[in-house]
Amino acid sequence: MSVILAIESSCDDTSVAICNNGKITANVIANQTIHQNYGGVIPELASRVHQQNIVPAVQQALVNANVTKQDINAVAFTRGPGLLGSLLVGVSFAKSFALALNVPLISVNHMHAHILAHFIDDPKPSFPFLCLTVSGGHTQIVLVKDYFDMEIVGETLDDAAGEAFDKTAKLMALPYPGGPLIDKHAKLGNPQAFKFAEPQIADLNFSFSGFKTSILYFIRKQEQQNANFIAENLDDICASVQHSIVQILLNKLKKAAKQYNIKEIAIAGGVSANSGLRDGLQKTADELGWNIYIPAFQYCTDNAGMIAIAGYQKYLKKDFVGQDVSPMARMEF
Repeated sequence: MSVILAIESSCDDTSVAICNNGKITANVIANQTIHQNYGGVIPELASRVHQQNIVPAVQQALVNANVTKQDINAVAFTRGPGLLGSLLVGVSFAKSFALALNVPLISVNHMHAHILAHFIDDPKPSFPFLCLTVSGGHTQIVLVKDYFDMEIVGETLDDAAGEAFDKTAKLMALPYPGGPLIDKHAKLGNPQAFKFAEPQIADLNFSFSGFKTSILYFIRKQEQQNANFIAENLDDICASVQHSIVQILLNKLKKAAKQYNIKEIAIAGGVSANSGLRDGLQKTADELGWNIYIPAFQYCTDNAGMIAIAGYQKYLKKDFVGQDVSPMARMEF
């Protein structure tokens, strides 16, 4: 028997989950809307709001899972990577909670947890599998040999795909977070309407810096000729941008699958909630005979459910940390 309480506070969402014998029985996420006023996450504000949200989130998770504090056998938490102030709130609370209950602490790597989110629900991938992990801060192709035996075989050399979505949205004056709004408008537009420069990287790595620049120059040029260009072509711009990013991601994923001769393919991270990426992955899977795995929406973005399932696997190994553990904004994969 194991009941694990898990805490995720790497960025601006405060999340608490309960894992009962490998089953997620609660996954509470408290979002922070204050950052919409600034067009991006303000680290200082994020850490303050985490302090306000964490106790109510823990209480709600316990209620949802129908357990008490005394039922908890271990506390798992995100150690990193992430915003240091935000991580500090989660780590400090986890240490205090575990100390008060006299239960072990489990340190979890945020990026490992995104991948292990695939083991929350059925169907689950078989080892080895490839996982494309795409978020606002990361873009990686990971060869997953076992629960904690993972190798990055491709990653972004500069900016992440999620950042490309958000920065493009900002160029068009869409409110933060812009990625989901681009997805929404893309469904109404023509993905072939406009073409943007795609990076020519020979290996399995990615680059989105030049891609973002090409969008910037394109919009500037068009606005010089027509001040209402964005408003008149918003759906087509979004569809074209989304199509380009998805094709860049899938082309590398296809290359990796061929190189490693693997047909077990997964996607994870916030951008895995993007409908264009999901549809493109399904189409590619149909063509190439892949078995694909996509987490439920609630486990794509930052959430404690993925921390809990990673913590459960570590609990089985008795892989615990001491009270001297500290958060790491930059944490090795």
